[in-house]
Amino acid sequence: MKAIAIIPTYNEADNIEKLLKELMKIHALHAVVVDDNSPDGTSKIVKKLSKKNKRIHLLLRKKDRGRGSAGIEGFKYCINKKADCIIEMDADFSHHPKHVPELIEALKKCDVVLGSRQVRGGKQVGRPLRRRLLTYFANFYIRTILGLKVWDCNSGFRGFRREALQKILSKPLFSKGPDVVQEVLYRSHLLGFNICEVPITFYERVEGTSKLGIKHLWRGYTAVLKLRWQHILGKI
Repeated sequence: MKAIAIIPTYNEADNIEKLLKELMKIHALHAVVVDDNSPDGTSKIVKKLSKKNKRIHLLLRKKDRGRGSAGIEGFKYCINKKADCIIEMDADFSHHPKHVPELIEALKKCDVVLGSRQVRGGKQVGRPLRRRLLTYFANFYIRTILGLKVWDCNSGFRGFRREALQKILSKPLFSKGPDVVQEVLYRSHLLGFNICEVPITFYERVEGTSKLGIKHLWRGYTAVLKLRWQHILGKI
C-alpha cells in the first residue's frame, strides 16, 4: 500500500526536521508538509530535506491559509498521487510517528481510522488534569450532537483509504479551521464508512507553541451545531 503522511504546519521549525527524520524510518512512507508560509522558516527546513530525500514533499501556501484548507489541500495532493492510504498528523510530536504503521495496518480492514486517546490502551502523557477533562467532555458533547459511535471525536491523528477520502471530498468542505476534523469525521459517519480506533499515546507539546486557544475551542463547539444543522438541511 502506498502511504503518504500529511503534516499541516505553521511555525514548527523546532519540530519539523526531527519529525520528518522519524517518519522516513518507516519503510516506503512519503510525507507532505503543507506549510502556511511560516515566518520561522519551517518551509526552508522542509525544502532542504526534500532535496536529500525524494519521499519528503512541500506544499507552500501563501494564500487561503488556515488549518482546514491546509488539510484539504493535503488530501487532494495525496489523491492525485494515487496514495492507497493517507495519514494526517500534527508536527509537534503529540502524534508520535511510532503509531503511523499501526494506523496503516488498520486501514486494511477499515475505511477510516482514528488514533485514539479514549479507547482501552490509549494514554495521555504530560497533559494537566483540566485538559484531560476538557477533552473528555468535548468528546461527550460531539458524540451526543452528531450521533457518532467513536470515542475520540477530536483526534487529528487519523488515516483514510483513498476511495473513502474521495467520497468525503465529493462535496466541498466548509470548515476553515481546526473544526475540519469534526466535519470530515461526521461526513465519514454519514457515508456509512467503517470507522475504527487504534489506541495511541498522546504527548503534550514540548517544543513550539500550541495554536489551539479558547477562540478555536469555542469555534469548534459552535461548528458542531452548524454541522448538525447543515445535515438537517441536506447540505452534507
